[in-house]
Amino acid sequence: MRAAGRPGPSVGAVAAPAIEVTGLTKSYGPIEAVRGIDLEVATGEVFALLGPNGAGKTTTVEILEGHRHRTGGDATVLGYDPGRGELAYRQRIGIVLQETGVERFLTVAEVIDQFRSYYPHPRPRDEVIEVVGLTEKRDERVGHLSGGQQRRLDVAVGLAGDPDLLFLDEPTTGFDPNARRGAWEMVRNLKSLGKTVFLTTHYMDEAEALADRVAVIAGGVIVAEGTAESLADRQHMRTRVSFDTPGGTTPPVEAARVDGHWLIETDTPTRTLADLTSWAVGAGIELDGLHVAPPTLEDVYLALTGQPSGQPTAGETESPAGRRSRRRGRARR
Repeated sequence: MRAAGRPGPSVGAVAAPAIEVTGLTKSYGPIEAVRGIDLEVATGEVFALLGPNGAGKTTTVEILEGHRHRTGGDATVLGYDPGRGELAYRQRIGIVLQETGVERFLTVAEVIDQFRSYYPHPRPRDEVIEVVGLTEKRDERVGHLSGGQQRRLDVAVGLAGDPDLLFLDEPTTGFDPNARRGAWEMVRNLKSLGKTVFLTTHYMDEAEALADRVAVIAGGVIVAEGTAESLADRQHMRTRVSFDTPGGTTPPVEAARVDGHWLIETDTPTRTLADLTSWAVGAGIELDGLHVAPPTLEDVYLALTGQPSGQPTAGETESPAGRRSRRRGRARR
């Protein structure tokens, strides 16, 4: 449901991309943090930008949010140039930082009402509370919320103005598995509302579970973009089949011993499994620990960047002062 007073697209109209970026660059003196990025994010999709610290990810996001000026190239977000900092643009985006810093003595409902007051067409308070799963905590003081509940409140703050586009920065950092799954469901709720979500995360399983498409940035350039499945295909990554055999029996198919187990890498997992299990049945043996692992987004990421998703590289990081500046900028809208 769209908040009253917010114009929607005409019937039959094709929605323009939420974000269009062409040849985006950003330099700090002789250092090129972003070196010619092209991106397009469709309206209503969840898009994940992935990359190690120092790859240009934070700089790119801050340019799109309007908190950092680009050196070159073009960027259009919801039809606006984010570099101009127009009030109309700020009213249509929501930003959820890793740390929001709301008043801990206010209740959940009071915090949301506070931020709703900054916008001309805010989303109804109770709807915001329901979307983020805090209905039972609406009258609870912020200081009494768990870490996961406070993170949900952070998202509620970002939704208060009924934005069309939500920038979601590392939404589940430090969460336990149950809290992470709850946060994932919250993001899916945002998509069901028709929101466009621009997600950054160091968790590859999170991006794989939530994002319609992903882009991987390394060294200031986009090195891959598409669905998780298409990226795996482009990297020619193979399905891994691992198992053990009794008494060191050697399987009749080409397999290697890795860490004490048999390992097969194959482009035809169905045929490989059929051959392997037919042999095992004929030989009267069990394939202990049989495991079939298609390539994951984590595998693709490692192949593209050569390092774990959370490992920093030399270069760009966002200072605490930078995060405080973005937080203050949002509160002034």
